[in-house]
Amino acid sequence: QVQLVEAGGGSVQAGGTLRLSCLVYGITGHPYMAWFRQTPGKDHEGVATIGPSGVYTSYANSVKGRFTISRDNAKDTVYLQMNSLKPEDTAMYYCAALRLGAPLSDFLPTNWNYWGQGTQVTVSS
Repeated sequence: QVQLVEAGGGSVQAGGTLRLSCLVYGITGHPYMAWFRQTPGKDHEGVATIGPSGVYTSYANSVKGRFTISRDNAKDTVYLQMNSLKPEDTAMYYCAALRLGAPLSDFLPTNWNYWGQGTQVTVSS
């Protein structure tokens, strides 16, 4: 049974920081992982992806230079360090995992096989 469990969301003021974590259960090996976010009435927006070893990463333009994705394979955990947060970063954040191989498109939600339940991030101005 595959399970992704996010943690670390919360409420911060603009300019603040948060660190999200995603603990992965039930997947053999070290899959490609991603963070997405969603606001009410909108589709999932890709935020960042990371390859199996952590060397490959990609970011949405809206978060480049502010967010950092990383992973600790010994702990089966992926992180999203979020600095210089803005009110427009307010969303439910989800981690996602790929069953096999590499994603055809990093930020296309339908490419990803497994999803967590999400953790809310709220940034006030």
